[in-house]
Formats: sequence, structure tokens, C-alpha cells
Amino acid sequence: MSTNLSQTGKISTSSSQLELETDVLVIGGGPAGTWAAWSAAVQGVRVILVDKGYCGSSGATAAAGTSVWYIPPDPQQREAAIASREPVGGFLCDRRWMARVLDRTYTNLNMLADWGYPFPVDDEGRPYRRSLQQGAEYMRLMRKKIKKAGVQILDHSPALELLVDPEGMVAGAAGVCRQIGERWKVRAGAVVIATGGCAFLSKVLGCNVLTGDGYLMAAEAGAQMSGMEFSNAYAVSHAFSSVTKRGCFRWATFTYEDGTVIEGADAHKGYPVIARVLLTQPVYACLDKATPEEQEMMRTVQHNFFLPFDRMGINPFTQRFPVTLRLEGTVRGTGGIRIVDDTCASSVPGLYAAGDAATRELICGAFTGGGKYNAAWATSSGFWAGEAAASFARKLGNKANQRSVQGIGGVAVRSHNDSDRNFPSTEIIRSVQAEILPYDRNLFRTEQGLSESLSRLHDLWKEIRNSEVVEESQLVQAREATAMVATARWMYASALERTETRGLHKHLDYPQPDPNQQHRLLSGGLDQVWVKTEPSVIKTEITQSQVQNPKSKIGVAL
Repeated sequence: MSTNLSQTGKISTSSSQLELETDVLVIGGGPAGTWAAWSAAVQGVRVILVDKGYCGSSGATAAAGTSVWYIPPDPQQREAAIASREPVGGFLCDRRWMARVLDRTYTNLNMLADWGYPFPVDDEGRPYRRSLQQGAEYMRLMRKKIKKAGVQILDHSPALELLVDPEGMVAGAAGVCRQIGERWKVRAGAVVIATGGCAFLSKVLGCNVLTGDGYLMAAEAGAQMSGMEFSNAYAVSHAFSSVTKRGCFRWATFTYEDGTVIEGADAHKGYPVIARVLLTQPVYACLDKATPEEQEMMRTVQHNFFLPFDRMGINPFTQRFPVTLRLEGTVRGTGGIRIVDDTCASSVPGLYAAGDAATRELICGAFTGGGKYNAAWATSSGFWAGEAAASFARKLGNKANQRSVQGIGGVAVRSHNDSDRNFPSTEIIRSVQAEILPYDRNLFRTEQGLSESLSRLHDLWKEIRNSEVVEESQLVQAREATAMVATARWMYASALERTETRGLHKHLDYPQPDPNQQHRLLSGGLDQVWVKTEPSVIKTEITQSQVQNPKSKIGVAL
């Protein structure tokens, strides 16, 4: 655990709880979280960042790196970049937001270069800033920068629930320090959720900490979700590895077990073809389309992709190897916490969202594609959320930490001594995965399949609603299981409402896009899940106090 108490206010301890006060609390230590923490800290406010793992090494970016949507401020290049996204995203993205993200990303990546990130150079010696393939170096640098800015970091300290004041304004969070076995509580003027998306523990590299925790905490505070039907992103992976680097597979030939080429199969738009075959038989790949120069380039920029091959003595450029599809969920999908204005505020006062925890529909619509858009969104939304959270906290002043607060976690937050009310975390996770991971349920959707899965998920929610956590050591896994159930219900309820095919959402009963459904869907609720069409586009000047929770359109009362 890293601390800097002189910058973050008072601290008190008891035998079981660490208590702190700050202006801005950032939950999550990936790219979005660290950019939010830095952006808030340079405004001169006190900042605490809590991370489920170790800030700087946990999460998808640190494990694998990424490309970035970095476009020079040339009008023609920018217009081409924006225009190319619109049809891919099902025309649900927003040009103004895309322009904002391109501007902010360009500025932030240039700052990153000034801070010392080792961007590669091209053959003419010019810096190439469309790649952050050294993900570990990127996150080490961001950790260094936020510590230098005075941010206090609590590593291995997952948040379990948000705190709110009597008016419902978010006022901090509480969680556990796993290394020392202590609870923590942080009172804050504003909170930024940057906990990443939800990959449902599908064994994707770096995604073991991405279980939708932020969605659950936000929903308990009354926040809305958006685009949750676009949360079924799958990625091609070697069957013996957790690496999901689709870029290398553009040079692949996909074949049946007997060596016959699978027509129409590729790692991008053709991955549903691969999924269809995988339902009945193995699929193999060979990167035989790469030239010697391209092979060298791939090994340079995607070295972790090749480590499993090297360990197994396989030459992927000449030998076939088995592949699979791994669910990346909202990590590469576009759904997440709805943001209501340019500051990345949620629909709850005092709560902001950034990165994969926030919806990316504004720049990606119904389909993300490569990781470069996610990376641009992380740095931009993190910057804006941190800046706005600092301003919000500053306006509250000393009143922020004088408020009475209470935790609002509704399920699996308290430990209990009654062994008859045990919370079966492992069984719950397996049950959710059984509804979410299979291609024939989540990728190839039907009204019957979605309805049946959603009914079982609702029953699962009823079960966990009446369960208790027996031991303190089970709290984190229990909350992960709860978050995955909640996320899955919003996903399938939204998917049932969208009776068309658009972007990631492929509905076999409605195989074409419907012009009358060119709108975003909001969702939320826990005991009762609701889905509703977004009433209008996001306004620049809208305030959090003006946002009301929509009424249920699809609901199941428990």
C-alpha cells in the first residue's frame, strides 16, 4: 500500500477499519483511472486512488498494450477518421464527441511523450504515437506521474460499495485492504468510477479483475447504464493462451481440422463464421500470409502474442494451431455507465465514470473494433472526469467531509456468522458464465434464447438477494459474482428490447437494422431491471441535478 498522508487529509485507524478523507476518490488504477487521478491532482485538490490489484500492473492495458486513435489535427485526416466510424458503429456515435476525443487524445499522448514514454520512430525518424504496445511501461509511467502529483494510492484495495449523503449525493466509498485484512472507508467530495468493463472471468489476459464491479456500485446509487446490448464482443485467441491480440490474425488462414480453408473466416468481421464452426468442431489457424518483414514487425510490437508459441515450440507462420473465441464483454464492447454531459458525469450527483466503465457509444456506437478507440476513450474520459470531479469537490468545500454518509451496497457487502445462509460465489459465477459465454446464446441471439437466459438470471438474482457472506475473506468474490449477475441482466434485457441487428448485437430473429431503432437504449435497476430509449442526445450544459431515472419499460419485480 502506498500512502501520502500530507496530501490527502487525515487518517484514523481502528482494529478493523482505515478511515480517510479526500476531495476526489478514483476507483480503478488502469489508464482511465490514472488519467483521472492526475487530472484531478493537478487542479490542486487531494486525491486518493484505490485499485483492486496493483496500480501500474493490473488490468488489460498493462498486460498487453494497445494501439491508440491518435490522429494529427489535419481536417481531412480527422474527417476521414470520424466518417469511417459511423457505419461501423451503426450510426449511434456522435461526431462532436469523436472530435473532442481526437483533440484530447492528441494532447494527452503528446504529454505522455514529454513525460518519457518511449514511443517508436518510423524510418524517417518521426515519432509514431499511434501505439502504446509497451503497456507495462505506459502504466508504470502513469503510476509514477500520479504519485509525483501527490495522489495517495491504495493497492490491492477493492471497493465494495459507494457512500452517499442524506440527499443521495455520492460521498465516497468503502472496501477492503486485502494485504492487511482491514476494511477501508474514504469520504470524498466526488468519486470517479474507472473500474473497467466486465469480461465475466473468461480467461482473457489482464481481465481477471474486470468483473463489472463499478457498474454494480453505480447502479446501487441509482446510475443508469447505456448500450448494454453491445456487450458481447468476442476475440480470437490461440486455444492454449489467454492473449487476444486480433491484429496478428489479419495474416491468418483459418481451416477445418482436415486443412480445408473456412470461407469467410477472419478475426474481425468474420469471427462469427469461426464461432459457427467452433460450435461443432475445432478451428485452426496459421499466420501464413505474413511476409518476412511483417513477421519481424509482429514479433517486435506484439511480443507477448508469441510467447505461448515459443514455449510450445510452434512456429505460427508455418504450422497450424488451434484457436478459440474468448468473451471480452464490455471490455471491448461499448456498453457501460451512462454519462450525461461533457464532464463524464453519471446520472447521480457526485459520481463520474471513465474508460471501459463508461459507455463508449458516443465515439464507437454499436461496435468498437480495435483497442485504439478504447485507449483514446480511456485517456480522454479519464482526463475529463478527473478534472470535473475536482471542480465538483472544490465547490462543496469543507461541507464535503462534514456530511453524514452511509454505505449503500445491497448484496454481499456484510459478512455473517450464519453458515446456513452461505453465499455460493463459485456456483453463481459458473451459472452466469453458462448463460453469457456460449456463442449460441450471446453471439447468435434469438428472442427465445435471450428470454430463457434472462429468466434464469433473474432467478439467480433472487437467490443471491437472500444470501449472506459467511467470511470476510469471501467478500470480494461475492461482490464480483453479484456484479456479473447484474451486468448480464442489463445486457440481455437491453438485447431483448433491440429487435434488430446492429453492430455487435446480432439478432437472428431480426437480421437487418431497423431505421426506427437508430437510438440508444438506457437500462438499470437491480431488483427490477428496466430498459428505455434514451430521450434525447446528450446536452453540453445539462447538470446532474436535472437528470431523472427513467421509468421501467421492461421490468421484473422481485
